[in-house]
Amino acid sequence: MLDLLIKNATLPDGRTNMAVAVQDGRITAAVPGLDAPAHETLDAGGYLLSPHFVDPHFHMDATLSYGLPRVNESGTLLEGIALWGELKPLLTPEALIERALTYCDWAVAKGLLAIRSHVDTSDPSLLAVDALLEVKKQVAPYIDLQLVAFPQDGVLRIKGGVENLKRALDKGVDVVGGIPHFERTMAEGAASVKLLCEIAAERGLLVDMHCDESDDPLSRHIETLAFEAQRLSLQGRVNGSHCTSMHSMDNYYVSKLIPLIAESQVSVIANPLINITLQGRHDSYPKRRGMTRVPELMAAGVNVAFGHDCVMDPWYGMGSGDMLEVAHMGLHVAQMTSQKGIRACFDAVTTNAAKVMHLQGYGLEAGCDASFVLLQARDPVEAIRLRANRLKVWRKGTLLAETAEVVARLNLLERPEKVNFMRR
Repeated sequence: MLDLLIKNATLPDGRTNMAVAVQDGRITAAVPGLDAPAHETLDAGGYLLSPHFVDPHFHMDATLSYGLPRVNESGTLLEGIALWGELKPLLTPEALIERALTYCDWAVAKGLLAIRSHVDTSDPSLLAVDALLEVKKQVAPYIDLQLVAFPQDGVLRIKGGVENLKRALDKGVDVVGGIPHFERTMAEGAASVKLLCEIAAERGLLVDMHCDESDDPLSRHIETLAFEAQRLSLQGRVNGSHCTSMHSMDNYYVSKLIPLIAESQVSVIANPLINITLQGRHDSYPKRRGMTRVPELMAAGVNVAFGHDCVMDPWYGMGSGDMLEVAHMGLHVAQMTSQKGIRACFDAVTTNAAKVMHLQGYGLEAGCDASFVLLQARDPVEAIRLRANRLKVWRKGTLLAETAEVVARLNLLERPEKVNFMRR
């Protein structure tokens, strides 16, 4: 007898009347019209059953710290970095862990079960590293938390930066990070990319580097990152995050750059909510959009994902852990409003993001983990448009969260005063 059988579900690829069978935490079948005995049978009512959401770029060490010790008044990236520097001496492991665990509760309720979080390694005490390693242990039953050793103040810019980063990796941090555009010079930025990729290659680790989070079209560290990925045979294991300078580059240079990224199998993460907020701050009018060239990268075969980046921290005072909100902003900023474009934005917070994180067992096919979310929507387009209600969230066959269905009956031929909204 099956543990769980979900019937009459719609899948993101458009298949309808699908049945998903679950046994021992894994999907044993995903086929149309299956009927079999199960301890629990659920009629999905035609709603969308999706693999769980994935956030491939986040800063959990700073989350929910908004207003500590003050608010970012200018709203700029550099003031956010300065503010984080003011906050670090005030951090305690207990408070950091509590904020991170609170955020993880929010995430589960939103169907977000995998997060890649950068953790600052600039502080020699590695307080944030130790705290998030403890969080990773505590949330393991319900969230895949992947940590990136992130030298926020520049791995070469500060004394002991390289040693701190290596110590974080020795403690069990999963991915090598960097921030080349924040090094003292363009040359030191390129040198940091080379050094960090060599560390990753030596240790057999993935790379995820903040690259060119700038409006400066001459910030071109993504080119160096793509080159090093090929030189060190790291193809498929390297990601460039943000890459916002690409929105300011001339088309001729980009016509060379994007094929290089594709050839190197480097993935790219855009962070729509934060990129559109932080970039273009020095412009008057016209103002630049502040996000990398998502549709062009996708058209070239580059794996592009969307991250949330920040929630209520020194850089961003908004957010709730909702990856559909991220996708919603992404399609607007990138002007991906075709049906194909909207669906691609849904992929950017699900399957594409899972590829960035190298998640094993992700998907809705037989053999995959039974980790998925039932959305109150009929397809990915409607899910993003409505930021759809998460009816149920499962992790390896175990129900983690559920929300009552909201029923809204609307006859478009009726006057608005006759619309009946009813919560069930």
